[in-house]
Amino acid sequence: MIKLRPSASRGFADHGWLVARHSFSFADYFDPAEKGWGVLRVINEDRVAPGRGFGKHGHRDMEIITYVIAGVLEHRDSLGNGELIRPGEVQRMSAGSGIRHSEFNPSQSETTHLLQIWIEPRELGIAPGYEQQPLAPARNAWRLIASPDAAQGSTLIHQDARIYATQLDPGTDLDFQLDPQRLSYVHLVRGRLTLNGVEMSSGDGAKIATESLLHFIAAEDSEILLFDLPG
Repeated sequence: MIKLRPSASRGFADHGWLVARHSFSFADYFDPAEKGWGVLRVINEDRVAPGRGFGKHGHRDMEIITYVIAGVLEHRDSLGNGELIRPGEVQRMSAGSGIRHSEFNPSQSETTHLLQIWIEPRELGIAPGYEQQPLAPARNAWRLIASPDAAQGSTLIHQDARIYATQLDPGTDLDFQLDPQRLSYVHLVRGRLTLNGVEMSSGDGAKIATESLLHFIAAEDSEILLFDLPG
């Protein structure tokens, strides 16, 4: 089963300084049919205006992954971390028993374009944690960027879930083998392709269940995130 989630059907919010698309119910956007997919709870595509950002706010019991597409995001948190996140880097913040942080676009001219991803942890109340490292998508191959055991140098997340990333050249075919007992989700960051014959464009997502093979064919230069999730 592959169920397309077209980009235009996502939740939308325009706050002036922030323009956001929500793949799943979030904040003022609620759709009872789109409350997440398994442990994948949030994929927000945010565009933050120059010199603006999110003031300090709190989270609990969520694995939060930030994936910058363009521009720079400045992060500061109550653990004492202060970092700049750029394209080709992955940040993971484990909110656990409680953490406060802020996110800000330090540029005075360039919009920051990012994805913020929330995954439910397998255990509540863990100690808050933070990790950031360069993990750019592989070209025409899969790169593991997050996993429960930090395999292949990936970012550690506290859930039996894995996130893979790739960039495909136009005309490239790429497969991914699945355990049909697990769930999967595909988010097309940019580009245009077919997934098992289903056409996808920038911002589209796909809920996947009971499939054993995903076959991607890129119609143009494309960037993909693939989530391997517990069933």
